[in-house]
Amino acid sequence: MHIKKKTKIIATIGPSCFSYERIKKMIIAGVNVCRLNFSHISHEDASRIISIIRKINNEIDTKTAILGDLQGPKIRLGNVKKNTTLKSGEKINLTNQYRESCDKILYIDYNKLTSDLKFNDIVLIDDGKIKLRVNKITKDIITCDIINGGKVHSKKGVNFPNTELTFQSTTKKDKADLNFLIKNNVDWVALSFVRTSKDITSIREFLNKKKSDIKIIAKIEKPEAVKNIKSITRSSDGIMIARGDLGIEIPMQKVPIVQKKIIKLCLNYSKPVVVATQLMEGMINNSLTTRAETNDVANAVFDGADALMLSGETAVGKYPVKVVRAMTKIILSVELSSINLRSKLILPQKKANERYISDSICFYASELVDQVQSKAIITLTHSGYNAQKIASNRPNAFIYVFTHNKKILSSLSLFWGIYVFYYDKFNSTDDTISDLHAFLKKKRILKSGQIVLNIGSMPIREKGMTNMLKVGKIK
Repeated sequence: MHIKKKTKIIATIGPSCFSYERIKKMIIAGVNVCRLNFSHISHEDASRIISIIRKINNEIDTKTAILGDLQGPKIRLGNVKKNTTLKSGEKINLTNQYRESCDKILYIDYNKLTSDLKFNDIVLIDDGKIKLRVNKITKDIITCDIINGGKVHSKKGVNFPNTELTFQSTTKKDKADLNFLIKNNVDWVALSFVRTSKDITSIREFLNKKKSDIKIIAKIEKPEAVKNIKSITRSSDGIMIARGDLGIEIPMQKVPIVQKKIIKLCLNYSKPVVVATQLMEGMINNSLTTRAETNDVANAVFDGADALMLSGETAVGKYPVKVVRAMTKIILSVELSSINLRSKLILPQKKANERYISDSICFYASELVDQVQSKAIITLTHSGYNAQKIASNRPNAFIYVFTHNKKILSSLSLFWGIYVFYYDKFNSTDDTISDLHAFLKKKRILKSGQIVLNIGSMPIREKGMTNMLKVGKIK
């Protein structure tokens, strides 16, 4: 088993770590989820990487999950003539009518450009380096004032921070990539540029038609998504705070506030939340992280994130294994500190909630950990619901989950504090608890004399909702 920590690490797999040896070292160093970014990776390379991850999982007994990240409708410039420079105070024309290469007018590959944009709307190019303001709109041309100029390069991203765009949330490419992910039975899919819960529902319907159990992560990188965050969180299986595009679309100084609010919301909804983008970007080219990056990672752990994501750091960086080790050190330093990371959560309310008893047991198990100084919460689950619920309470103990449901074995690896094992015996409750204790002791995860909490359903063979909490001791 790799290094055990509660906050999980997602690593993007790219050219820097395409080999079996590199991926294995990264998993051992602390990676819990491998991300395949379909903005860059081919199906051929993705197939090979999936096979490698599953081979490593079998060899070293890990449950590394696989996350497929869909490109979404990324809007980009077309080809631009070399050394094209926009000068502040001047004007530039934009069009969605295809041009091979130009400097007097910029082609943007968005067919609703002239209908969606309004007078005074802002257009940002190349991660906000260039800023334009819409001055005039005709049938095919948008004339903009150049607020912040600079050199323009081909294929750079374009953002419209205060414009409600009407594009479809999934492209033809996304659907082809999604079919590939379904075929390869990956654990998670991340949907880019989510704006409303309807975007999630659309993907959910597509997956249901294909009889797929892939879980959906909504990437929050648009102002509309922040506005609709409650309904999006309810509709999705998890949230990713994609700070790159989000920091372009909304004022940069508001991103930390949004991050904290979304994490708190996800904890209340018992949904996993990922903090992503530029966490340790300095290590793309340097072997050491900066103090600012160290603080950023630590604060995301303090905030209560389920997972932290590495993008270019592992995909194209010079030190993919080193950066994982560095992030693991920071996470462990925070988690092993005397500072209590638990948030004040709301006690489950009855209000015709059929899971009221289950939710209450999960809540009080997390509270009881400190009272009895328990080293672990152990649960047997079919759906993963009680494990997810316990994790959202952020107990001061690891959560060891046993399941016969192979579909959730690796998907639960994304959740805070959870480590999963396959178990398919259904003896009496007491025999099962003794069996699980013996297993964890044999694996040297727990020691004789340590107090643990066991939760589950009785009778065990019925696989019903959680209705039992038992304090025990490892023999």
